[in-house]
This record gives sequence, structure tokens and C-alpha cells, in this order.
Amino acid sequence: MLPHPVAEHLRDLKLTGMLRAWQEQQQLPDAHTLTFDERFGLLVDREVTERANRRLQTHLKRAKLRHDACLEDIDYGAPRGLDQALLLSLASCQWIRDHHNCIITGPTGSGKSYLACALAQKACREGLTALYLRVPRLFQELALARAEGRYPKLLAAYAKTQVLILDDWAMARLTDEQRRDLFEVIEDRYDRRATILTSQVPVKQWYDAIGDPTLADAILDRLVHNAYIITLKGDSLRKTKKQLTSPPEVRQ
Repeated sequence: MLPHPVAEHLRDLKLTGMLRAWQEQQQLPDAHTLTFDERFGLLVDREVTERANRRLQTHLKRAKLRHDACLEDIDYGAPRGLDQALLLSLASCQWIRDHHNCIITGPTGSGKSYLACALAQKACREGLTALYLRVPRLFQELALARAEGRYPKLLAAYAKTQVLILDDWAMARLTDEQRRDLFEVIEDRYDRRATILTSQVPVKQWYDAIGDPTLADAILDRLVHNAYIITLKGDSLRKTKKQLTSPPEVRQ
């Protein structure tokens, strides 16, 4: 059987969602009971849905999120000091469109990285771009880019990303080069893009981590003054998970 010309045209136009929906309609015995507008509407809806799904998968792949996290899966029952009203507000992603920041601090295992990835995943679902980077990896990539002559190009890529996650921030005192690199990244994003930082170290101790008072003032002024701050507390969730998954003790 020769290919149907409609199928060929839809394939040539890369309307694969409409093509699949049209082919499925041909197999439905009661498709003729639908009006032309109803059938055409179903084709368009399918194309819109498939394009949105492809765009989401592309955004998630580029984001390289550390956790397969979702805001809807967050457990508010654990005593971590989570403000559910605040998270519901952040789920709208308006803070990203307004170019604000989000700072998440708390002890190790409290869920900082998971929460940051959940916020970024929601941004991807809203059609926004995101990128996850551990801070040590950020500095490694910038140092390599500088050596290879790609430094301005990499900075431009970071600057265009609508949500940049900097995980494990302030774990060690910065070198002179790292201070300058961090300032360039933050300056490019200030009032233009949103940044999420996670840290075990309270914000008041970040000056010491940066080291240089002048650059510390410049960096923190751009990060903190328009940021939503989430302070997690409590025991490590990793310990809780280990306890729940450990086999029962065998009694003799």
C-alpha cells in the first residue's frame, strides 16, 4: 500500500504528534461520529502535548539535575522547618521570572540538594532552562575554559541559563581566582537570572568563606538582598532512610 499523502505531509512538516493522532483516529470505529472541528482539535492537542513533552525532556537533560526530584513529592511531615506556604509560592516560578534568588542552608543530609533540584525541575516543567553544578565543579570548568580560551563563552552560557543551581557552596575558603570567577558568574546573573545556592554553612559565615572583604560585599549583596532563604534543620534524612531500609535484627 502506498503511503497516504496526508501522513507524508505531516511527517515532512515534523508534525509527529498530529500524525500519530491521525493514524490512531483511522483505527477508531466511531471516529466518524466526531465533527471535523472535534477531530481536528484532538490532532492539534496531541501535537501541542508532544512538543511540550519533548521540550521538557530537553530541558531536563541539559539541566543535569543531581536528583530526580519533584516538589509534589516533598515530605512535609519530617521535622525540617519547611515552610509549605513558601514552597507553594515558589512553585509558581514567578520568583524566577522576577530574577530573584533562593538560598537553602542546613546540615548535611537535610535535603538541600533535593529541594534545589525539585525547584529546578518545576522550572523545566514551566518551560524555563536550568543547570545544576556543584561549586567545586563550577570552578574546575571555569579554570579549564580559561586555559582553553573558552572562558567568555562559558560565562555567557551560564548567564543565559534561567535557573543556575550552585550546590555545596562555602565548603572551603576561596582562592583569589575562585573569588573573581564567582563574582563574574554572579554579576552576569544579577537582576537578569535566578540562582539557587545550597550550603551547610549559615549565610552569616559566608564572608569568611569568600575571604576578600571587598569582593565578599559585592558578591553577597548581589546574592542575598533579593533572595528567598530556606533554613532546614533536623537529623539527616539519609540516616532515616537507612534505618527504614535496614533488615530487621535477627534474634537468637
